[in-house]
Amino acid sequence: MSLHDIPALNAALNAIATVLIVLGFVQIKSAQRAHDTRVRSGRILTHRKLMLAAGFVSAVFLVGYVAHKILVRGVHTPFGGEGAIRTVYYVMLITHILLAIAIAYLVPRTFWLALKGEIERHRAWAKWTYPIWLYVSVTGVLVYFFLYQWWPAAR
Repeated sequence: MSLHDIPALNAALNAIATVLIVLGFVQIKSAQRAHDTRVRSGRILTHRKLMLAAGFVSAVFLVGYVAHKILVRGVHTPFGGEGAIRTVYYVMLITHILLAIAIAYLVPRTFWLALKGEIERHRAWAKWTYPIWLYVSVTGVLVYFFLYQWWPAAR
């Protein structure tokens, strides 16, 4: 593996996190509709495992992202697209960055509330955390494709 492989690996980690986040959401919604307490408990446990796995994968992504930035000495990867797609890319990138900063606090806080057993507060936080985390994960993958696959800058 080389330095140039890290962005693709990071995109893969974001994609995995996205799938885990969605599966965790599906499990908790399914648990809320379950009438059998054993089924409900099993789905809540599965939700917990999936969300913790998503958190772990996201943390590994963050380490890889920071390591890559350190290794390339912060050199910016230019975007090669022009016209309207350039505007789309930069709007997506700016919202991605701002919301990723928020996620660095929201996810651990939401996890902490669940792990402490403060389920009502956890739910209230998760209503905000889930869509933002999902957006950041999806746009993280899209940023990779925009920069490295679809519109790479001429080098």
